[in-house]
Amino acid sequence: MKRILVVDGLGGGIGTELISRLRDVRETPGVELIALATNAVALERMLKAGATRGAAGENAIRVVSREADIIVGPIGVIIADSMMGEITAAMASAVLSSPAERILLPLQNEHITFAGFEGIPLSRMIEKAAEIVHERLR
Repeated sequence: MKRILVVDGLGGGIGTELISRLRDVRETPGVELIALATNAVALERMLKAGATRGAAGENAIRVVSREADIIVGPIGVIIADSMMGEITAAMASAVLSSPAERILLPLQNEHITFAGFEGIPLSRMIEKAAEIVHERLR
């Protein structure tokens, strides 16, 4: 079974868009699209968008990340205290230490700047992340 994890927090908007773009992978035999959220609101939105199943909270992210093949989400999921403090050091560490390939959206925020990064619209980043996941599943 291939497990694709979509990790998000706050309101789950990015995770919801990613899952919407990846919803078709649920039709691929042996592929599971799992929503992992930092809170119940984000989880609910991602489940409604079409995740196979999901869970919220630090422990869920720590446990499920160990079994993932691909993890998709904003870059904040690997930075402790990002997303307004929702990402704990344990969550960031779990995502970083997972054997999964990580496909991360390079979203800049007030305390992180990517030198040399040409900002592209979020919608294009999400589209590109979905393309990469589809490519990896071929």
